Amino acid sequence: MVAELESRLERLESIEAIRQLASRYALAIDVRDPDALIELFVEDVQVGKDRVGRAALKEWFDVILRTRIKQTAHIVMNHVIEFESPESAYGVVYCRAEHELDQHFVVQQMQYWDTYVRRDGSWYFQRRIPLAWYATDVLDRPVGEKKVRWPEQAPRAGELPHWWASWEDYWRAAPPTADTPLREPIVPERWLAGVRRKL
Repeated sequence: MVAELESRLERLESIEAIRQLASRYALAIDVRDPDALIELFVEDVQVGKDRVGRAALKEWFDVILRTRIKQTAHIVMNHVIEFESPESAYGVVYCRAEHELDQHFVVQQMQYWDTYVRRDGSWYFQRRIPLAWYATDVLDRPVGEKKVRWPEQAPRAGELPHWWASWEDYWRAAPPTADTPLREPIVPERWLAGVRRKL
């Protein structure tokens, strides 16, 4: 009984630590504290295709934040976390981000698809994949196929919601009736693994 309670308490502490990662990431970007930002990632974080480490990540963030964007405000919510082991987990977190550029104020709705690992007792991002529903000037409505419209870039479709396997499955299926068989219930702790695409 004691061992079970300790295990459950450890899981709750891990969930809270991972949630803090997402909140601290948003705050570190908004207050421009790049050192606090990169310390949320593992030391051997992959940056692009051929660079590794926090120093490379700091440079990557700096190029974006110093040259393109004046101010930001990130709000994170709807954080769902699933564990692969006591030392590794993955999750999805929503983010609404506001960006002040020279002549535009861009509002973005997105998700991060995250991979987390625990090293020496602390949780870190191993990988963050930002996926967009839309990004448009605050005066522009995000309707139509190409909802990602950053200034001076060609408009494009966002990754969401199509990166969710469940989205495609829903629209391929016939409308349900009272006689449509229900699927077998999914264990709540393994729901994400079944509805999002494999990375």
